[in-house]
Amino acid sequence: MDKLDYKKKYREFYQPKASPGLVDMPPMNFLLAEGSGAPADAAYQKTVQALYALTFTIKMSKMSGMQPEGYFEYVVPPLESLWWCDGGALDFQRPREEWRWISMIRQPEFVTPEVFEWALEECSRKKTEVALDGVRLTAFTEGLCVQMMHLGPYDAEERSIMQLRDYMAANGLRDETGAVRKHHEIYLSDPRRTVPERLKTVLRLPVTREQKD
Repeated sequence: MDKLDYKKKYREFYQPKASPGLVDMPPMNFLLAEGSGAPADAAYQKTVQALYALTFTIKMSKMSGMQPEGYFEYVVPPLESLWWCDGGALDFQRPREEWRWISMIRQPEFVTPEVFEWALEECSRKKTEVALDGVRLTAFTEGLCVQMMHLGPYDAEERSIMQLRDYMAANGLRDETGAVRKHHEIYLSDPRRTVPERLKTVLRLPVTREQKD
């Protein structure tokens, strides 16, 4: 049986061009948790560990005799994060210790609240070292956005963000990035195994259409 690979089936969401484009995002289910601080901090890394532990517990549920209704084979979707600062949008000039984040992994449609609760119990029993507090299953609707593939180091993202904002200005779009609708990143490369120049990151910023007079 073929595995569903969200990155391949929904290329418009996960494989955009290295130039800005418009996308209207549908609702999706995510495991997510919120925190603050730099991406390299222990809090962020522990949250990522918890998200993957729960995600793989759900993926391997068929091996434990608890296969959810509607289960299908799939490739685990990539890690994603939303970023902002207190009072507004993500500010690359502020110390990273002041950044706020929501780290998240998309879940298949069969992952219900009941499946999530089972996974929490199962993961707590088998992986006692993983801190699962704060992880929740949530439907996330992002709506209209501009996005592009950023190629290169995370520290160089501002040049791609400038391209996204130029695209907004040229196409009658208003930047809605802030503390409500947030700066969004999807990580397609493993930074532990990829040199910075080859990192692939989807950058996505929320927008609305400018009202015409």
